[in-house]
Amino acid sequence: MPVPSPPPALEFLFEAEQRGAEPLAVAVGRRENSEIVINEYSIQIIEGVTAQQQRIDEILESYVRGWTLERMPSVDRIALRIGVWELLYNDDVPDAVAVAEAVANVRELSTDDSPEFVNGVLGRIQQIKDTLVD
Repeated sequence: MPVPSPPPALEFLFEAEQRGAEPLAVAVGRRENSEIVINEYSIQIIEGVTAQQQRIDEILESYVRGWTLERMPSVDRIALRIGVWELLYNDDVPDAVAVAEAVANVRELSTDDSPEFVNGVLGRIQQIKDTLVD
């Protein structure tokens, strides 16, 4: 069975973190050196997560039980960052869709325990999101 491709925003954020590079530069570089088409929403996610990453990571560190950001699988960390950004900073995506997409991504790309973990973290953040927005 073929391994599924990650969504572009998750892929570029993951690659940038692994390489210690700027996420938007990774996306632009890939677009310039291949036939890949990057949709506008992927760019919006990359820019949004990058701009809000410090706040997103603070929130995650407060609501992730038993894990540090550094200790969790990279795919989970990136999916959680995207999910938190969509929950708190993007009113165009319904909360349930943001959570479901993050869970689906880790179900396909991470550990067997990741879907339940990501669902639990984002579910808690979704319940209290009104208290978290600056």
